[in-house]
Amino acid sequence: MEKKSVWKKITGSREASLVIVLIVLCIIVEILNPTFLSPTNIGQIFRNNALTMIMALGMLCILLTGGIDISITSILAFSGMSVGMLLKYDILHNTFLLFLIAAAIGLVAGGLNGLIISKGKVTPIICTMGFMYIWRGLAYVMSNSAWASGEDVAGFSDFGKDGSIGPYVLLVLVYMIFFVMMKWSKFGRKIYAVGSNAEAARISGINVDRILTSAYAIMGLLAGICGALSVAIYASAQPNMQYGKEMDVIAACVIGGVSMSGGRGTVVGTFFGALIMAIIAKALPLVGIDSIAQNTVKGVIILAVVLLNVITQRVMDKQNLERREM
Repeated sequence: MEKKSVWKKITGSREASLVIVLIVLCIIVEILNPTFLSPTNIGQIFRNNALTMIMALGMLCILLTGGIDISITSILAFSGMSVGMLLKYDILHNTFLLFLIAAAIGLVAGGLNGLIISKGKVTPIICTMGFMYIWRGLAYVMSNSAWASGEDVAGFSDFGKDGSIGPYVLLVLVYMIFFVMMKWSKFGRKIYAVGSNAEAARISGINVDRILTSAYAIMGLLAGICGALSVAIYASAQPNMQYGKEMDVIAACVIGGVSMSGGRGTVVGTFFGALIMAIIAKALPLVGIDSIAQNTVKGVIILAVVLLNVITQRVMDKQNLERREM
């Protein structure tokens, strides 16, 4: 058997190519700003981007089925405002119960998305666009032109304050659960099957509608949890929280090699994609790039990584074809 060169091994693995991108990116930024890789900055990278990194897992499930959800930050805002108002008006202060309520709100919201898409056969982008306005609107209605300040959420915000391990524990826990679920569970295999060929999955006995509904419900669940986490990290609840950040979540998945046509993507790749997005967000201000130009530079980096993913996938497809021909 012909031994693969180191280069072929690297280009034949999507995750390996992402690791190289991460290393190169960190080296460049560290050269430009020697404080970048300090323990404080590394901690802030994970803490400040925990919301995107967690929601990227839900988006992974949806993209694997060939769908998309652009209502996620609106669900986050609605569940986050619910938590904020409960705290503001002294109705509830138990951290666990508040996270549970936020998760339940997100689960119901995501489940409604999934039911309309699977049973009503509505295009995912259209359905979630409608709900994007609905959930964000309800967040504004609930706030009634008010917002929950740091004083209102005192105590609960201890979970996410700088120096607390709360966000890191939640991040690790969610990734461990999803890694096991997507790699070894029947549900994970069914998601891949539905995304690869929905009709073939249906013929093989998989309840496609149930899998689709479950994928969107999981996304809603994570968005709801992130709504509560956002209140804890930023010590406030406002109806415009995380506005427009759904694009960062989608970009994290795409950078991580998740196919938007369904059936291809991994938890590890999603983690690396989200981490690249987090590093870019932290690095651009540190290296002195003007705030006006940051989005342009960010876009260029994202495109470059996506192109690398495309090249890597072509190499992998070619190698698989060569093995079959042998």
